[in-house]
Amino acid sequence: MNAQEIQSYVLRYLEAEQCDILEKHPAYVTVKLSPSADKDLTQRPYYWSFVERTGAEPETMTCTFIFDPDAYRELHPQQGPPGAPPAAPAVQPAAAPGAPQPQGDSILGRYFGFVPTAFTARVPRDELTYGSRRLEQIFAAVRSKGRFVRLFEQYTAEQPKPPVTVSYETWLCVNYKVELACDMKRSEMHSLGIQLQTGEIIERFHDRLAAKKLTPRLPSHVYVTPDRITLPRAVLFLEDHLEKKLAAYDHQWAQEAQLRLKDEISRVRDYYEPLLQEAEPDNKHEIQAQYTGRLQEVEWQYHPRIQISAINCGLFHFPAMHPQKR
Repeated sequence: MNAQEIQSYVLRYLEAEQCDILEKHPAYVTVKLSPSADKDLTQRPYYWSFVERTGAEPETMTCTFIFDPDAYRELHPQQGPPGAPPAAPAVQPAAAPGAPQPQGDSILGRYFGFVPTAFTARVPRDELTYGSRRLEQIFAAVRSKGRFVRLFEQYTAEQPKPPVTVSYETWLCVNYKVELACDMKRSEMHSLGIQLQTGEIIERFHDRLAAKKLTPRLPSHVYVTPDRITLPRAVLFLEDHLEKKLAAYDHQWAQEAQLRLKDEISRVRDYYEPLLQEAEPDNKHEIQAQYTGRLQEVEWQYHPRIQISAINCGLFHFPAMHPQKR
């Protein structure tokens, strides 16, 4: 992902989480996190446990996400790198002797009495570059909340005809990640969809979704046709389809990886076996442990394998190809 793609992705996440955008610039954005985003990104389980137990009004954090570090440093040369402590606050004039100190309406003030009221809120700054910890955190939050969805295609009844009830059919879509790995790796994405009445399977199902307007609510004048295929059985059909597709690949890469594996094992054996024969009895156990560990590393690195994981899935309801009006 380049910087523009990262920025678009993060802004969509912040919008979906209903965060308040306080300052927006092509190089950065400053937001006040929503409670949901604060739980995902700030790692404050004790604070949120306190809020939920007491029912207190939550005070979420304000963060600055930097998409273009060079441009941000030119705009804010007085600030240090991300993670550095904030600049010291300006010295506040002392209050007159005997004057009452305002306590504010903070959570600590209400539950623990006096608290300092003159403080500078810390605004964490994070550079969101590909591979950064904060961006990985946002990826994980999106994956955890968006792994399973159920959406309907929007439906608008034709006018001025009286509205009729339209049948919708159900598709199960599963996005698979396929990794062909040895000492090299190739990753592929497969978006498969299966119709839960007929069992029809189509590939690149995500492309079909991209052209549709989807909503999480069942539209008016629409009913969903009961499924004939259960979800566990549909998943088996998809896995069988993917397995047949992968079986038809040219697996010359695996044969070549096996040859490299044998060469590497032979090289390791030629190095360690003379050492074991000449080793002192006190050192033999340590050398044997290194030999075994090295063989396991070589096996893991060179052994050809295909790893399949389901990234996310969803149920999608579209107008039936042969609608049954009622």
